[in-house]
Amino acid sequence: MSKKVALVVGATGIIGSYILEHISQLEDWDAIGIARTIPDQHPERYVSMDLLNEVDIQEKLRGIPEVTHIFYAAYQNFPALSKELIEVNTSMLEHVVKAVEERSGSLQRVILMQGAKVYGSHLGKFKTPAKESDPRHLPPNFYYNQEDFLRTHQKGKAWSWTILRPDVVAGLSIGNPMNLAMLIAVYASISKELGLPLRFPGKEGAYRALVQITDASLLARASVWAATQEHTAFEVFNVTNGDVFRWEHIWPQFAECFGMDTAPVQTISLSDMMPLQKETWDAMVQKYDLQPTPYEKVAAWPFGDLIWGSENDVITDTTKIKQFGFHEVADSETVFLDLFAQFKDQKLIPSS
Repeated sequence: MSKKVALVVGATGIIGSYILEHISQLEDWDAIGIARTIPDQHPERYVSMDLLNEVDIQEKLRGIPEVTHIFYAAYQNFPALSKELIEVNTSMLEHVVKAVEERSGSLQRVILMQGAKVYGSHLGKFKTPAKESDPRHLPPNFYYNQEDFLRTHQKGKAWSWTILRPDVVAGLSIGNPMNLAMLIAVYASISKELGLPLRFPGKEGAYRALVQITDASLLARASVWAATQEHTAFEVFNVTNGDVFRWEHIWPQFAECFGMDTAPVQTISLSDMMPLQKETWDAMVQKYDLQPTPYEKVAAWPFGDLIWGSENDVITDTTKIKQFGFHEVADSETVFLDLFAQFKDQKLIPSS
């Protein structure tokens, strides 16, 4: 039996990197990671490609075997309601799908990643638990444009699509600042270095709201499952760890993990306050012999403000994916604590 060939687009991001790693370990798959910059580790797995340049995509695909599956997790960040956010992210998806179609007659499935923003989580309170069948909010939302492209462009084609909707994804991804687990770890490490207790920096309501995350390893396995099941074609699935939690219940466990005391919530703007700690971090890198990741790539502080600025429950219903046959779950507190241990082992943060 010939191997399936996966094109993992956005392969250095927190989602794409885990998908690429997972598929690379499967005997019946070959995996090619697409990224703008090829990382130092396993460079043979990657092809550098400018997703906004159709000619570049076509040229690079000539050296790749016929692709059977596209796992699309690429993203370029722009202001939330900007025209650029929609046009750039939709164009990148369109360019990849059309180029693969022209190059490969073997395309079977496109897996597109969305997120809880599809339900309007970034706009304020929304219906929870959110279901895949819920109506859209008032646009703009680039997820809608990407989804509409797939639905329209696929008509009459032999391949199919599946859409996955994780929530905040937790994993180990060096140099990718859109990583809440790493943000917490860096925030805690700097606070400890300054002799401070571990204070929750978000809003009081956020500390007590019900929330969820998606483990990157679980999401990678769900992605391959969704890509290879006939009955998952043309379906949309929420994907989370399957549990919900309140930050107030696991924050003390984080403090214990870092050997710190806790203190009451103190709401601050991470975007304003944490860039001022660059010198502290640079000194810590030298003091503890940490990996020399640039401070601006260690954590995306506006991302923390966004997540912890919402005082509403953020819950998506995962009944559908279980009904279709994917039953994996994970304990979110354990996921965070295991990641903190990995960050220490990788010398991304101090070990003590």
